[in-house]
Amino acid sequence: MKHGKPHATAYWRRLDRLGDDSCRLIEEPGGWMLCGHARYDQGGQRTALDYVVRCNAAWETRSADVTGVIGGQEVAWRVVRGPLGWHLGDGPATLDDCTDIDLAFTPATNLLPLRRLAFEGTEEVAAAWFREGEEATLERLAQRYTQKGAGRFTYASPGFEAELQVHPTGFVTHYPGLWEGSVDVA
Repeated sequence: MKHGKPHATAYWRRLDRLGDDSCRLIEEPGGWMLCGHARYDQGGQRTALDYVVRCNAAWETRSADVTGVIGGQEVAWRVVRGPLGWHLGDGPATLDDCTDIDLAFTPATNLLPLRRLAFEGTEEVAAAWFREGEEATLERLAQRYTQKGAGRFTYASPGFEAELQVHPTGFVTHYPGLWEGSVDVA
């Protein structure tokens, strides 16, 4: 598996503004990788971001790379989880209690806790919430997932709650008011 084994590809369109996203789920030696391409309008600025998220076999995020263009300006960020927490670029370690990365601009990273957690009722997790912009930020985001039935979860974070529809691969296929999507299995 030198280049990894593709398992599925998700395709989404934004419901709240012009935009789309696609992401491949790839099995690598010792873990998994999400490779995606998000294109959308952000406050009148055309944004095109490519992302790669790597996690271990237990679905714990190890790193995320985001590159692209926001309003004509090239951007590149690397987020790495080390023994003392998360590093945004060369910044100091923070958020040592966060297992997951949540890339704010894509529904792809919801897959990480959905694949990892056992879901017997409600599961609470803390994510390192990456927000893109002129100055990228990394903040703690408390998240709660409650399984409501096969392929249905209530997702909640401070000030937000929605019922998600989830494909068996773990990709979200309906995120009310934000995303609608489909999944092709390899």
